[in-house]
Amino acid sequence: MPHPYSPSPIHDVIIAGAGPVGLLLACELCLQGVAVLVLERATDPHTPLKALPFGLRGLTVPSIEALHRRGLLDELLAIQAAEAADKTAAAAHWLQQPRRPAGHFAGIQFYQDDVDNTRWPYHLPGPAGNGIAVTMQALETVLTHRAVTLGVAIRRGAGVAGFSATDDGVTVHAGNETFHASWLVGCDGGRSTVRKAGGFEFAGTDAEFTGYSIEAELADPHALQPGRHHTANGMYTYAQPGTIALVDFDSGACHRSQPVTLAHAQAVLRRVSGTSVTLTALKLAATWTDRARQAKAYRHGRVLLAGDAAHIHSPLGGQGLNLGLGDAMNLGWKLAAAVRGDAPPGLLDSYHAERHPVGAQVLDWSRAQVALMRPDPGARALAAVMRELIATRDGATYCAERISAVTLRHDLGGDYPLIGRSMPDFEFADGTRAGTLLRNGRGLLLDFSANTSLPVLAARWGERIDHVARVPEDALGLQALLVRPDGVVAWVDTSPDQPQDLAAAITRWFGEGA
Repeated sequence: MPHPYSPSPIHDVIIAGAGPVGLLLACELCLQGVAVLVLERATDPHTPLKALPFGLRGLTVPSIEALHRRGLLDELLAIQAAEAADKTAAAAHWLQQPRRPAGHFAGIQFYQDDVDNTRWPYHLPGPAGNGIAVTMQALETVLTHRAVTLGVAIRRGAGVAGFSATDDGVTVHAGNETFHASWLVGCDGGRSTVRKAGGFEFAGTDAEFTGYSIEAELADPHALQPGRHHTANGMYTYAQPGTIALVDFDSGACHRSQPVTLAHAQAVLRRVSGTSVTLTALKLAATWTDRARQAKAYRHGRVLLAGDAAHIHSPLGGQGLNLGLGDAMNLGWKLAAAVRGDAPPGLLDSYHAERHPVGAQVLDWSRAQVALMRPDPGARALAAVMRELIATRDGATYCAERISAVTLRHDLGGDYPLIGRSMPDFEFADGTRAGTLLRNGRGLLLDFSANTSLPVLAARWGERIDHVARVPEDALGLQALLVRPDGVVAWVDTSPDQPQDLAAAITRWFGEGA
């Protein structure tokens, strides 16, 4: 249930963009009792690019855990199962292989049976393993339903055109209407109006290629070899009868510069594939690039950025969506505390401090893949070395760790290695899991020690954290944990003695107690 907070007559927060990041952030805020308005430019949320095959996205461990902790994962898995049952749609994508893929680096595939999961001691087996693949359409359906259920107002066909901000609030212009809010968050994509109008510096590197996602009819469906192929002019991936993704190293010259016609798509495909393949019909075509840029600041006063509005890069490895969902989880509870007026000093600024380094790392991961994909002898030689390394158990495990973000750690200070990481999903004797204890969006003091001082201390912050005393099947040698609303561990106790510095840790993240 939402927290007992009474919003002001104007909106507390306006979110620009009703994609997955904007919707998840809206859910997080509304869960905390904040009045949210989402403004979305598109009138219809459904497009072919959000469905199979091109709408398929891999969810990393932090994204899966976030959905599980908010009670959204089961619904998403049900939709995923229904989509998978459609054999026509399932056959359209190229992930069906004899061995279960665990991901790829610059098109170099590695497999789940090569990954050593025992190297991640704080990641306990969970309800969806180390990764699942879902469509953008399915994810947005689940998040929209939850947002509406919580009371989020969503206005479609009302894209943000501009805004003015003061120290006290923001006035937003969308179409012929004007809206007022205490805060504005730009979740409006790589060409973000909020970012541009807000004067955020967007630094990085320019494109080296134009990528194409194409659904076409081929005169001969066997003219191309199925699978992923590096060529003298780029790379292409093909799944029969006509699903094609390709990369043309043209410095991004054809991205959004001209319509992708049948003739253009055929010419690029012939050049990259080195074949005389003939396209007889073009059903769907979209372009993308490897341009990699990041806002130098995620906040200017009352205006913040999240998702692609804060960082863009190539879709190689499927990191962009997950990076944005992580932004939303990190920001939601912190911004809600700022709205309520009970945020401790520096809490909202910790959003940039924690998430900017994560974004920078993902951008470099994307750039490294592009460097291996260049159609030149040096890149091909380096790719051959990487292919041998990735085929080893150590190499596959390293890549899986980076792509799944299973060991993601924010720098919160403290020496214990679990601080700053995601809370392990402890399983209790009755089969329930610790992740379900975060459904209400509150902080959590998880107590395995039956220390009588902990509930007394937790009671001082009774409006903001829950104290739960239960012993899991495997406590990983821990006595107690303080967990933030986003599931990040902020404090641990490994000794049965009186816990030290717990009050300071709670005050740091949840403000002064009663």
